[in-house]
Amino acid sequence: MEITVNKAVITLVQGDITREATDAVVNAANARLAGGGGVDGAIHRAGGPAILEECRKIGGCPTGQAVITTGGNLKAKYVIHTVGPIYRDGSKGEADLLKSAYLSSLRLASEKGLKSLAFPSISTGAYGYPLREAAQVALETAIDYVKDHDDIEQVKFVLFDERSFNVFCDELKQLIG
Repeated sequence: MEITVNKAVITLVQGDITREATDAVVNAANARLAGGGGVDGAIHRAGGPAILEECRKIGGCPTGQAVITTGGNLKAKYVIHTVGPIYRDGSKGEADLLKSAYLSSLRLASEKGLKSLAFPSISTGAYGYPLREAAQVALETAIDYVKDHDDIEQVKFVLFDERSFNVFCDELKQLIG
């Protein structure tokens, strides 16, 4: 599924984010930038040791913020590491932190002059964020950002499984009416 907002194309695909050829892929990282499971582990395995080496130099990343490293062996030149919130019950500022994770990643891409980036579904795996709520935050944040920023030309959401892809498609359809 694909829509155009301002000068940007927002695309939803089911697939493997480690195979994306966008300028950057976004990693759903942990605060220590130590690699891990899920998307984080997959990006580190596919990208090779150069990514972890740069992460160690950076040292960490607070929840809701983003940092950038090389893409190592990935097709993407860069990896933007962002830390989404661990979902507790929805009343601990999780939505604001999730929005901040997406927004920080988009801003960092703009600062670095990047034209395209690919996002996973941040915080919906081990961090337990409800998928439908997370999709709404992710899509609203991306749409709002590209409305006001001409520099980003492509925002891809690369969803690992069919369920995630379908939920993101449903949410996007609702957002665009």
